[in-house]
Amino acid sequence: MGIFCTAVKSLFIRSVLLACALALLPVFITATTPAVVAQEGSAGGKERKTRKTPSMSEKVYKKLTEAQELIEAKNYEEGLAALGDLAREPKLSNYEKAQLYNYFAYTYFTLERYEDAIASYEQVLAQPDLPEALETNSLYTLAQLYFIIENYRKAVDVINKWFAVTEKPTENAYMLLGQGYYQLEEYENSLVPLKKAYAMVKARGDIPKENLLLLLRVDYYNLNDYENMLAVLKELVEYYPKPEYWLTMAGTYSELKRLDKQMSILEMLYEAGQLERGNQQLNLANLYMLHEAPYKAAVLLDKGMKEEKIEQNIRNLRLLSQAWLQAQENEKSLPPLIQAAKLSKDGELDMRLAQAYINLYRYDEAVASLRTAFKKGGLKRSDQANIMLGLALFEIQKFDASIAAFAEASKDERSHKAAQTWLGYVNSEKERKKQLEESLKQRRRS
Repeated sequence: MGIFCTAVKSLFIRSVLLACALALLPVFITATTPAVVAQEGSAGGKERKTRKTPSMSEKVYKKLTEAQELIEAKNYEEGLAALGDLAREPKLSNYEKAQLYNYFAYTYFTLERYEDAIASYEQVLAQPDLPEALETNSLYTLAQLYFIIENYRKAVDVINKWFAVTEKPTENAYMLLGQGYYQLEEYENSLVPLKKAYAMVKARGDIPKENLLLLLRVDYYNLNDYENMLAVLKELVEYYPKPEYWLTMAGTYSELKRLDKQMSILEMLYEAGQLERGNQQLNLANLYMLHEAPYKAAVLLDKGMKEEKIEQNIRNLRLLSQAWLQAQENEKSLPPLIQAAKLSKDGELDMRLAQAYINLYRYDEAVASLRTAFKKGGLKRSDQANIMLGLALFEIQKFDASIAAFAEASKDERSHKAAQTWLGYVNSEKERKKQLEESLKQRRRS
């Protein structure tokens, strides 16, 4: 989740930087003609009362033009010096000061001196009777600059001031506000503007931007609202079908306990060669086991281990063995279990290996595994191990050793009854064999 949120933030920061680069381009009115400037995103001159833009003196206009030419030629120090000279003029009008600081802001931004750019914009906004366009553009860009320096509280405060003087905001503004609240971990507040942005896009019949959907997705995640998160993910995979979004959707289905859907998505990605990480493949293997598809799990695990994507540790090897066993591939279940038992420090897996050998009627190997299990120790049910040992020894007709194993098992109350039954049976078989051998000897003599 952390990586995903970082990616969201990185994508949004890049968009903010681009927007700032465009918004900061200074535009000012000529020296002689007052003009009416329409605010971007407003309803237009007929629906909103506008302010007249003051004129600028020929002298100030000329000096700003000279500074602009220096800045555009990337002579930033000379351009800043020219602006500094103009700032020392004693009789600048409020409008001229505003335009002067607007140029300072643009230059500082270009030099990535964001704190200085912010201070310059604060100076622009401190001037009374600003033209609407200059005020709204300054507020909006100032909010973006606060976002860039990660002062999210100030970014939210400023963008809210911008909303107060803007009649018709765009979805980008709502996204900026939503991102600010998200960074402040105010997820409920974040959702309000993001939903407005989403509604605006849908009303136009457009496809929502990837970043808008990502922001909605992380808000719903942080609010544990997995149903709405799933709805957003469905749009992400429809419009921006990336493997990571499918994986996130699979994880969301897991949170909603819809494991069949989770398995279907992971299986689709695996078959498309897009489930490369070992832990992802292990997740799918476990889902196969849960949904009674052990053969698929075994094939996947075996392939993943051979490709060195899935680690051959005790847990994974045991899972592979179990998968083959449940798929009724008894012989194939042995190699991973043998390997796991060798890696294990206690005798539990050797005991399980002995059981597998007994199931395959390989009693000598079962006895050897049980001897190893006892030697390693750490057995949870040594009585059961002795029952198994007695059985295997009996099958290879080592009756005395078998009797000793069952006698040991009978000391545990949990196995006492079964062990005593076996003891009676082994003793009778031992006696029967003894009588049979004596009978054969007598016949040979006669």
